[in-house]
Amino acid sequence: MTETTKATTPTAKATTPATPATTASAGVLVSEQGKTSIADTVVSKIAGIAAREISGVHDLGGGAARAVGALRERIPGSRTNLSQGVAVEVGEHQAAVDLDIVAEYGVAIADLAAAIRRNVVDAVERMTGLEVTEVNITVHDVFLESEESDDEPATTRVQ
Repeated sequence: MTETTKATTPTAKATTPATPATTASAGVLVSEQGKTSIADTVVSKIAGIAAREISGVHDLGGGAARAVGALRERIPGSRTNLSQGVAVEVGEHQAAVDLDIVAEYGVAIADLAAAIRRNVVDAVERMTGLEVTEVNITVHDVFLESEESDDEPATTRVQ
């Protein structure tokens, strides 16, 4: 019986350091009292909000998703789709996130991607207790602020 205890004790100690501190404080998803399931949409909204918090992210989504989002925002009473441009895979203990972003011009894309990854991993792990295995980021476009002022009429070549 003591051999069994010794065999299980190192395993428990080995898994404890690998588990993030945020997961331990958030609690376990499976316990003697029941199981907690987290839907894909929950993780997708958390990741979308966390990505938008980073300075240098203009928008999320590819061209078609942004066009649909722009139409949706024009409808009275509609809300912004917080999971636009976010795809996730959620398991019982882990999650993987794919983000499609539009970066602002002048921002270092590698630094932007690193900041997004840190924020998304921190938010998802803290709020859900799931381990984030990867955050893949695709930059679809670079946003340029309009150089034309609305006050100035456009110059024409002919009259």
